[in-house]
Amino acid sequence: MNTYPKQILDIHQQIQTYINAGMIVPSIQEMEEALKSVGYYRLRGYCFHLYDNQAKKYKPGTSFTNVLNLYRFDAELSHLLFSFATSIEVALRARLTEALLVHQDALILGDPSVFSDTSLYWKNYGVICAEIARSNDVFIKHNFQRHHGAIPIWAAVEIMSFGTLSKLIKNMNVGPAFAVLAGYYGYKTPKGNRIVPSKDMLTSWIQAVSVLRNMCAHNSRIYNRTFNTAPKLIALDQPAAKPQYTGIYEMILAMKYLRPSDDGWKQFVVDLNALLSKYHGVYELKRMNFPTDWAAHFQL
Repeated sequence: MNTYPKQILDIHQQIQTYINAGMIVPSIQEMEEALKSVGYYRLRGYCFHLYDNQAKKYKPGTSFTNVLNLYRFDAELSHLLFSFATSIEVALRARLTEALLVHQDALILGDPSVFSDTSLYWKNYGVICAEIARSNDVFIKHNFQRHHGAIPIWAAVEIMSFGTLSKLIKNMNVGPAFAVLAGYYGYKTPKGNRIVPSKDMLTSWIQAVSVLRNMCAHNSRIYNRTFNTAPKLIALDQPAAKPQYTGIYEMILAMKYLRPSDDGWKQFVVDLNALLSKYHGVYELKRMNFPTDWAAHFQL
């Protein structure tokens, strides 16, 4: 049997660990309640940038209040991002349905010729079939009972996960259906012309929002995080110097590109600004990869 090399710490030992490392603890009771409701390991994620690895101490002036406020900021940011990502997901389902119906076939998902990689098509189709089989939705049961299990595209997209939706779109042929879908997400060039995104560009946005949405849904830390997927930025948003990593800033830009409506995006920006004002002094913009002119890039 394997044994874990580190000591298991109870709540009081966890508190003492913070204190021994130089953290200011204004209230032992508040810290104890936070450790019991949030968890030592999760809160540690908000301490990384506050810790001096060489000195093995927290930076002078670091208070547990800072850590707790940063956790609260991240939780509210996550809720805001999740809400907008959900609106993107809902719109994407509707628009994909419209796009695939240019083929005039309600059962178009059963046609491999619509997709570019046949092997990948069958993998994705198998996942979709499994998602349909697991579904307890009334509209799926209706098609089982009334139409011998034939599931039309408009019903199938409703039970797909965002990840499956992303993979399905990534494997679409560049043809009439994809043109309809891409047409919803046109953007302006530096000269002011409106163009539609390439397949690589559009699918990079969808994948980024899918990853972000899932992280938010599972309450993963968003602040001070490096994302493993990088959305392709339009020319107007290209930074002067390429960032060393993908942060939340780039993921938010992907949400801007996929916005269901201009009004919805404008409200999101208002809510984001309100959140940043509420927690001013708690976070560092550089920890989210925000450039100095970030606000201009969030405007339409």
